[in-house]
Amino acid sequence: MKMSASRLFTVLTALCFLTGPLPSFAAPPASGGTPAPSRLTASERDAALSSIKEELQRTYVFPEKRAALVERLERERKAGRYDVDSPAEFSERVTADLKDASKDRHLYLVNDAAQYAAAKAPKARETDTDAYWRQRALRDHHGLTELRVLPGNVRYLKLPAFHWVQDETGAAYDDALRFLKDGDAAIIDLRDNGGGSHAAVRYLVSHFLDGDVLLLTFQGGSKPPEQSRTLEHLPAGRLMGKPLYVLINSQVGSAGEDFAYDVQQFKLGELIGARTAGAANNNSLVPVAPCFVLSVSHGRPVHAVSQTNWEGVGVAPDVETPPEQALQVAQSRALKRLLATPGLSPDLRFEYTWAQTTVEAVLHPVSVSQQALKPLAGRFGPHEVSWKDGALWLRRGSRAPVRLTPLTTEGLFSVEGYEVLRARLTGKSLELLWSDDPAPAVFARG
Repeated sequence: MKMSASRLFTVLTALCFLTGPLPSFAAPPASGGTPAPSRLTASERDAALSSIKEELQRTYVFPEKRAALVERLERERKAGRYDVDSPAEFSERVTADLKDASKDRHLYLVNDAAQYAAAKAPKARETDTDAYWRQRALRDHHGLTELRVLPGNVRYLKLPAFHWVQDETGAAYDDALRFLKDGDAAIIDLRDNGGGSHAAVRYLVSHFLDGDVLLLTFQGGSKPPEQSRTLEHLPAGRLMGKPLYVLINSQVGSAGEDFAYDVQQFKLGELIGARTAGAANNNSLVPVAPCFVLSVSHGRPVHAVSQTNWEGVGVAPDVETPPEQALQVAQSRALKRLLATPGLSPDLRFEYTWAQTTVEAVLHPVSVSQQALKPLAGRFGPHEVSWKDGALWLRRGSRAPVRLTPLTTEGLFSVEGYEVLRARLTGKSLELLWSDDPAPAVFARG
């Protein structure tokens, strides 16, 4: 299947594992720099290929593969494969050949003039993120896109990318981690997280481990190995000891896999969902004139526990489940674990059980026949339950009727529009149950 240039850019830049600034998923408006050429000249193509080959020879992480990669590009150049004037098509063809020759998901060429211009711009400090990626990080709130309190005080964080902007992203993580810390359990949703910066992964995982713990050793060809260790000081404090669940799927790659791998190897929590993509090498983004950016793997991580990494194999879930159900499965497992807490107070037990009932109804919807439902209709004190349109409807006093949906086969129903209210119909009575009161209000039929 032929992939459009825009879709190819999204897929490729979603697999990034950098020790420096983060690549992102879509280009913000260009803030200057060279406009994108509509057509490539032969000399521009040749110059681009020369730059790519030089970078591969100089920095590609596996020295033994460099000659073969350069040879592949030169062979295809001589065969006329790159004799196209479309920058997008040129980058697609180069990418396809690099990936075929290397099997490395971090080796690719992107056609993007704004990113090229930003990569070329001078920086005040080596650790600074260029304007292109900083803008993406700010617009995506550094990848921390959603925080929720789920029933039972299970805290949820959606993290679709590992952005990192020096001196800025850490503060956003501090707020998110304080939010998670106040929960009884935590769910971090990495589904579709294509990667980003190891600095962000290091900051996040440090909250679940002691300080100065070795995470990864980056091997980079002839360069001395570089270690990554957990941070000693964390403004939000550590989150150790609470149940942790991490949601993954096949679109989780690179830095996204880095965090998932840490969770699994250090036994910090459970991975829920499907096996990840399998892209472990860490890469650099190199500007290539006139409008390209080359992602080239310059190192490979070696994990402190496994002494290997996830390249080519991905990270397997601890609990395999369809990714679209991973959140509910994680909620269910979290609530079951919380319900097993020794010495649990009656109030917490009621709260967790209430939440567990809702989650189980989503995971395992019940079916109750019309023959069983119809006789439950009737008058119950000031309230009325009626049968209409194949369902039971509850009218409480003078309020408009709302639909009842079976939660269990034993007569427990959710009340449409009221998460904190349930109804139980026994045939002889109507019980109204509120989430903050274990004692139901009971109304006899008649």
